[in-house]
Amino acid sequence: MVTVAALLLVLCMQAGPAAAAPRPGAWSQGPWSELFGARSRKLRGAALPASVPLPKPRPPDAPASESEKPAAAQQTPAETDKPAEQAAAPSPSACRLALSEQIAIAPSIPDIHGAGGCGGEDLVRLEAVVLADQHQVAVRPAAILRCAMASAIADWIRTDMAPLAASLGSVISDLDNFDSFECRGRNRVAGAQLSEHGRANALDVRGVKLADGRSISLTDREVPRETRESVLHSVCARFMTVLGPGSDGYHEDHIHLDLMERHNNYKICQWNVWDPMPQVAPLLPAARPEEAPPREVAAKTDADKTDADKADTDKTDAAKSDAARSAAPAPEGRGVTAATKKRR
Repeated sequence: MVTVAALLLVLCMQAGPAAAAPRPGAWSQGPWSELFGARSRKLRGAALPASVPLPKPRPPDAPASESEKPAAAQQTPAETDKPAEQAAAPSPSACRLALSEQIAIAPSIPDIHGAGGCGGEDLVRLEAVVLADQHQVAVRPAAILRCAMASAIADWIRTDMAPLAASLGSVISDLDNFDSFECRGRNRVAGAQLSEHGRANALDVRGVKLADGRSISLTDREVPRETRESVLHSVCARFMTVLGPGSDGYHEDHIHLDLMERHNNYKICQWNVWDPMPQVAPLLPAARPEEAPPREVAAKTDADKTDADKADTDKTDAAKSDAARSAAPAPEGRGVTAATKKRR
């Protein structure tokens, strides 16, 4: 029995593959072959059909996709919130248009925005002032100023300082710039209020140089007082703040000029025009006359004196002692009669 069962099992295994193979029939052909018949192998690579269906073209009125949007539409919200004036260059100010090349060589520079309000807008680099005869007064070194301050400096040089130099028989060649824009406190004191220099609204001037080589220092006592007083009246009439010698101890060697705005247009003009120094110090003794005898003769000793000189000296001493004794009051009871009181 065991042998017969094993033989049947072997026969069933050999007949399995043949029975599993599909037989051609009605179900393997026609529209039902995909469901009930044997499926054909899929073609790959070069075996694909030559004509592949393509998608229909996009209608022209369809909304644009993200990739087709212009670059301006793809900006981030932060960029779209920027003011429109930042995108376009700002138009020149009225001051900038007035400060032409016929008045000053002052190219515009970018705005400066520093910490604590330091900096400013509508800035220029004042390199030279052009006079009416096209002569240029160089600003050394070039000053970074607001346009309004640069315009005031140019007008001051052209209107007041140029005629002053002409009265001295020359023309101005240079303006000595001691300090212009600098982000600092007043008088460079730590923690002090922001200086007008930090706002590019001030200029420190030491003097001017003439074409003939002379220099006019505005704080030099050797410069004629009339010249310095003329400059004093000129700057105090034009600028809001003028600080010089005698103001606060920080402006003894230069003149500070600015256009600081104050209530009711209040101005400060503190500049003492000192008198020239005397030629000879008053505390020194006068010079020794030329006709005076030599010092070794004038300072001779008593041993060099003659006998007559000694006798005259003794007589003088004796006379002085007699006069002293006669002037002294006599003691009571010694040759002096007491005064009696009159009776009526």
